[in-house]
Amino acid sequence: MTYLIFNILLALIWALASGKISLATLVFGYILGYGVLWCAQPLMKPTRYFQRLPVAIRFACFFLWQLILSNLRVAYDVITPHLYMRPGIVAVPLDAKTDQEITLLANLITLTPGTLSLDVSHDKRTLYVHAMFVDSPESVRDSIKNGFEKRLLELLR
Repeated sequence: MTYLIFNILLALIWALASGKISLATLVFGYILGYGVLWCAQPLMKPTRYFQRLPVAIRFACFFLWQLILSNLRVAYDVITPHLYMRPGIVAVPLDAKTDQEITLLANLITLTPGTLSLDVSHDKRTLYVHAMFVDSPESVRDSIKNGFEKRLLELLR
């Protein structure tokens, strides 16, 4: 956590030193600060910051890609005269254990158009998801387990 704060401070210092605070200078300052902290890594205490940042970037790219695909699928179904949706509720067994992991997973599913997380079982082992396009419950379950949940747990653990 301290590396992230140092990196943000270095980005702000870079933006202030350049005389122009914009998104581009902040991003460049963040990248430059990441490089400086990476080089100074032997001088500071050990951390997983340098392993987590690439995982977080891959997760963000995956989520944005899923967001685009689901938006296109829902938009196509709305625009075409024939309805392709086959709504259904799917029970997804969870590998996520903590309330934070389950809440983040449920929110990510809900943010994706065409899916909505409905409920979590009392033992917190099953998440119930409503999906607009349920060709088979196994495919929906598999896309959540091997997509969102796998990447989220990789990021958080």
